[in-house]
Amino acid sequence: MNATESVADLMRAIGVRAKEAARALAIAPTATKDKALAAAAAALRARKGEVLAANARDMGAGEAKGLSKAMLDRLLLNDARIEATARGLEEVAGLADPVGTVLADWQRPNGLRIQRVRVPLGVVGIIYESRPNVTADAGALCLKAGNAAILRGGSESFHSSRAIAACLGEGLAAAGLPAAAIQLVPTIDRAAVGEMLKMTEFIDVIVPRGGKSLIARITEESRIPLFKHLEGICHTYVDRAADLEMARKVTFNAKMRRTGICGATETLLVDAAIAARFLPPMIEELIAAGCELRGCARTRAIDARVKPATDEDWKTEYLDAVLSIRIVEGVDEAIEHIRANGSDHTESILTEDAAAAQRFLDRVDSAIVMVNASTQFADGGEFGMGAEIGISTGKLHARGPVGVEQLTSFKYVVRGTGQCRP
Repeated sequence: MNATESVADLMRAIGVRAKEAARALAIAPTATKDKALAAAAAALRARKGEVLAANARDMGAGEAKGLSKAMLDRLLLNDARIEATARGLEEVAGLADPVGTVLADWQRPNGLRIQRVRVPLGVVGIIYESRPNVTADAGALCLKAGNAAILRGGSESFHSSRAIAACLGEGLAAAGLPAAAIQLVPTIDRAAVGEMLKMTEFIDVIVPRGGKSLIARITEESRIPLFKHLEGICHTYVDRAADLEMARKVTFNAKMRRTGICGATETLLVDAAIAARFLPPMIEELIAAGCELRGCARTRAIDARVKPATDEDWKTEYLDAVLSIRIVEGVDEAIEHIRANGSDHTESILTEDAAAAQRFLDRVDSAIVMVNASTQFADGGEFGMGAEIGISTGKLHARGPVGVEQLTSFKYVVRGTGQCRP
């Protein structure tokens, strides 16, 4: 048996177990699922030393491999991040259980009573790269929504993800739920991804989280429906009616709080009417913080330290301390720039003009649109969802942060008293 056949057998066995576990999870009481999540959070705190040691192995390998600063930041776990992950598990436990919710209820003239009821999707496959916290977030959200999860993390976070998955397994055992409810693919062989994308018999939906090449591969190869998360080419537009001090603070946060996340602003658009007042101090602050700036000719005329932006820059998700800046003639030109270059992820307008804000909200067709807020709030946890499995930039079924509700479908329940169709 060759290596590919071995991986195929491995993945099929995982799929069989996940399908069986999904049947049990679909009818698991809310209290049981919540007990598993609370126990997993306790295990994560109790085994923090093991998780940190595993992460240190991944960080050392990542540094030796030459991973970028932003990628290393995504990979890093510390006391604060582990505690945040544990709290996230508890927050998911505290969410309302979507399974069984009656979405609609009506009665037909013939006496038939029809209800639309939320049900789990079944088995969710998550393919992700260097962020080990996705292991906990995705596992928790799938469990709460009554789904089995097959997690395929990246090689960079392999040891960290295994340590976190062990804590999730401890939680499942404490609640008497199947161990196969959350399975981490135990190999870094890339063939495992190819096998997952063909497992139509076992997996109901695939959630990809990662870089452009990974998303492109999954989109091209998958035979299973996707919650697509394309690039996070997020924009912040500073309108002529913006409070410039507020705009400066929000813009800096939107870019520099964490440059390696999908909600980080990658392009700053500035109304020409206030560019001469807003940009000099903004540029100064960004450069001082170590951000490389690339701009249009009008921006470079304001500060020569700004490098020339190419057409490709407007379509680039840097995931690093790099920002493109373009001066535009008002809100409509900002909207057109976003339409031409964005990825339908998250855009924000900074303005005190209610009409301009509403025009932006109405005409920008991204998953998340904001007024006077940092694009870094594009996060399921910040939306009150406890966590997120990803941010969907598609339009079918789920859009924006994918939380427990988005990890369900529905079925129609029809009750009669012996009706026959004439």
